[in-house]
Amino acid sequence: MTGGDAVDSEAPGVTPDASAVAASWLARFERFDVVGSTNDVVAGWLREGTPEVCVAIADVQSAGRGRDGRTWQAPPGAALLCSVGFRPGWLAPSHLWRLSAIASLAMAEACEVAGGLRHGAIHLKWPNDLVVIDYSTGEVRKLAGVLGETQGIGTPEATAVVGIGANVAWSRDRFPAELAGSMTSLSELSPGKLVDREVAIHVFLQRLEGLVTQLRAGDFPAETWSRRQLTNGMIVMLDQPDGTAERVVAEDVDTETGALLVRSTASDEQRSVVVGEIRHLRVGGVV
Repeated sequence: MTGGDAVDSEAPGVTPDASAVAASWLARFERFDVVGSTNDVVAGWLREGTPEVCVAIADVQSAGRGRDGRTWQAPPGAALLCSVGFRPGWLAPSHLWRLSAIASLAMAEACEVAGGLRHGAIHLKWPNDLVVIDYSTGEVRKLAGVLGETQGIGTPEATAVVGIGANVAWSRDRFPAELAGSMTSLSELSPGKLVDREVAIHVFLQRLEGLVTQLRAGDFPAETWSRRQLTNGMIVMLDQPDGTAERVVAEDVDTETGALLVRSTASDEQRSVVVGEIRHLRVGGVV
């Protein structure tokens, strides 16, 4: 990529130059038309010795993946597909989850700016989704997913890759049939507005730089991360890794461990959940 002068993202009719932002602080930044997986690209860079922080962005992923080995693919140019690579020797292993957390916060702000949405319109759904509320129905719709992958934790060669797929210019008529009722995109949230993916990339890199700098200094935005959580105080259905499900009150998140703090509806005992997924969620409805 070639660098350039920084562009004022507020200037009318001007698309920000994301590569100029990237060149100012990233060790490596590349954009691709098609890759198998941006997570695999960045993991390969780290194995080759590329320093942190490195970022890969693609128009199309032919072998994109989500949590639990699920496959994931978006139409060309419809999503912001990127992965961020770290060498997190400066971060305690118990805090590695914070890399995904700050990437999620940076992407939430970037999507709000690119979509012309109010600040705070995009929520986090533990453990790794960016979602919005459809207030006409109470349904919660997924805007983006986050996948963190690590290697060599506890060794000097430890690496971490955080991948994000955010639905940007993806029209409803092209949503996969099996997901159409549970997903959304910036173009759907901002009807009549031209949503510029370049703005989202530009703002994401800007916000991420600040958050990485703060985290390196030992400052995690705990209050911001907690406040963005949609499920705080809600009754939800929590799916367990063994295939069982439990109706619980999701009281809060633990900003030290990243765990979901829940209380069973059948008892008064609070406990921490570090592995699981909230699949069934509706604001103002019965779970």
